Amino acid sequence: MSILERIKRRFSIPKDEKTLIWREASAESDAYYPYCPRCEANLSLQEGYRKDLPYWICKGCGEMLINPHVKADDNVAWICDRCGAMLNIQSGFENTVGRWKCTECGFVNEISLHEIYASEAEYQADVRNPYRGLPDADALALSLYQELTLIDGRPDILLVRQMETGKLRVKKLLATFNRSIYEHLRENPVSGMPRIYELYESRNCLIVLEEYIEGRTLTEILENGAVSQEMAIYIALAICKILHSLQILPTPIIHRDIKPSNIIITPTKEVFLLDMNVAKWYDPDKKDDTSYMGTRYYAAPEQAGYGLSASSLKTDVYAVGVLINVMLTRKFPKEEAANGAIWEIIQKCIRLDAEERYSVSELIEALLHLQKEANGVS
Repeated sequence: MSILERIKRRFSIPKDEKTLIWREASAESDAYYPYCPRCEANLSLQEGYRKDLPYWICKGCGEMLINPHVKADDNVAWICDRCGAMLNIQSGFENTVGRWKCTECGFVNEISLHEIYASEAEYQADVRNPYRGLPDADALALSLYQELTLIDGRPDILLVRQMETGKLRVKKLLATFNRSIYEHLRENPVSGMPRIYELYESRNCLIVLEEYIEGRTLTEILENGAVSQEMAIYIALAICKILHSLQILPTPIIHRDIKPSNIIITPTKEVFLLDMNVAKWYDPDKKDDTSYMGTRYYAAPEQAGYGLSASSLKTDVYAVGVLINVMLTRKFPKEEAANGAIWEIIQKCIRLDAEERYSVSELIEALLHLQKEANGVS
């Protein structure tokens, strides 16, 4: 966040307190000793400070301070959202005009009484508010859901109840997302993935309401020990079938974040793949990913920005290979290799060169073949 983004606010300063903000040594002296009234920091010792500035943000506590010598028509500091200049000391400024073109940089600022904050804490709370800028109709729709608890202790993933029907939903507040992917999945549900019901976008995030899947994550299951090879193949096959559904779309989707915490096993042994926030549409013409997303050790080399290639239809195969090894050993392949013929499959999944890996269809075939051998079926 830039300094200009951090000072994008208007502060109301009580007139009877304004002269207390920066204190002079005496009325007869030119000596100037500015102190922050909040934390008592000596502002003159802070980098970049000048006593002729119309306002200053204390670097000790973050409080915004208006110079008592500033001649303004009201007790609100209106700050330019681009250059940080104080607008209401500019000639002709009025706080009722709705918009004001900064005479310092030419940027047209919105002038709204709704953007006045009484304190730095109030401003910071508004900046972090995930519902900031949400249309009234969307805010009303979201108010029909009662928040029950955080999921995995995360403030951005909540279990909610639709008050009219009593149905449980998962509400996610996503800072990273591709909205078009969520819109596609809402209109075209994929078996083995939670259904997307509603999407709302604020200034700060995408708010997703999706199906609640009852069960345990693979992370929770592995806390009790490694799973059998039979179970590992069963889960890997289920994930591969979900990936196949994503890859046969007119424009394929690459998940890019396959890991134990994103996999849920229900009491009836159904396997669900979660979290599409770093997913991307596959573009065969791209030579490199614009942004590098994924989870360390599960992400393929091309996701880490090594310049080998862009994410492809074989990117998720790498993560599945790592996942199989973790399910069998609870360790990554570089730490401990799985035993037996399945290691050969894992090795091919995690080749550095994506072209040398299985395709999803080939991986399904290899796992089915191993499954038949283990069951004594020729």
